[in-house]
Amino acid sequence: MKKQYYILGLVLMANVSYAGPLIYTPINPSFGGNPGYGSILLGEAQVQDQHKAPVEPKKVDSALDTFNKRLQTALINRLTSNVISSVVNGSGKVQPGTVETTDFKVDIIDIGQGILRITTTSKLTGQVQTFEYDQEADSSL
Repeated sequence: MKKQYYILGLVLMANVSYAGPLIYTPINPSFGGNPGYGSILLGEAQVQDQHKAPVEPKKVDSALDTFNKRLQTALINRLTSNVISSVVNGSGKVQPGTVETTDFKVDIIDIGQGILRITTTSKLTGQVQTFEYDQEADSSL
């Protein structure tokens, strides 16, 4: 008989239990949690982070590499100077026309009002680059 009262008591107690609404409260301050947890969470993340970016040694150019780069730059500057001197007249104005080198073709077209469109084409790759040059603005400097 005591067993029956015991089971009856458990059944009655089960009916009296209350349930409240489930409310999610974030911990991470990035998602609306308590800002005081920020440094704690960051510290835990840094301790757990075992992945480090590989450090590659910087390549040091040899004296020969440096010399060749400087030589190439000097030759390109000289080539550029030659192209410029062949398209500039005695009064300092750039003349429309075409200049060709071994590797490049430079087309200079007057599009009006002192503006020139300069198109450089690589004969090796076919790449084309274009820019506009305002002679009037340049001469006023």
